[in-house]
Amino acid sequence: MVEKEVVKDQIVEAARQIFSRFGFRKTTMDEIARGVNKGKSSIYYYFTSKEDIYRAVIEKEAGLVQDEIVRALTNVKEPDEKLKTYIAVRMRAFGNTINFYSAIKDEFLANLDFINKIRERFDNEEIKMVETILKEGVNNDKFVIDNTELAAIALVTAIKGLEAPLMKYHKELNVEERIGHLLKILFFGVMKR
Repeated sequence: MVEKEVVKDQIVEAARQIFSRFGFRKTTMDEIARGVNKGKSSIYYYFTSKEDIYRAVIEKEAGLVQDEIVRALTNVKEPDEKLKTYIAVRMRAFGNTINFYSAIKDEFLANLDFINKIRERFDNEEIKMVETILKEGVNNDKFVIDNTELAAIALVTAIKGLEAPLMKYHKELNVEERIGHLLKILFFGVMKR
């Protein structure tokens, strides 16, 4: 049984590279089989279809993003710094998980039922994570928020709005500086006091 899991992991790792290079539509089972030096029929022993492999790739990458965020937040004490860290690490992690980012953004892939389920699960987990940070800030008298759930949904929506520009121009722009400006507006607003 352990051997089977090792081979499945090897297939998923090879498929990650191939899907990230060619995309879901252009990747073939033959390419994945070549990527792990196995026959195509051997791949079908472990996975029923290309979609099944893609699902495993997306779930692995979603887990990698969440693990990276959780690890980064463990060492941060202040809620405002946690938000900043959360956003920065999230953006960096998305840059390292091309397949997951594509699955989140590509409307063609929305036709795959499992993609919508993964998107929904990731969105819900993200909102819960941000809401936890916001509640901590409220409990520590750092934030004044009437409804932390709605605030978390608004923050996650704002963060998603940053994805495309930050991904596209990440080499030319200081990501931390842009995140700092976003948080300054979110924390202090735009109204003169």
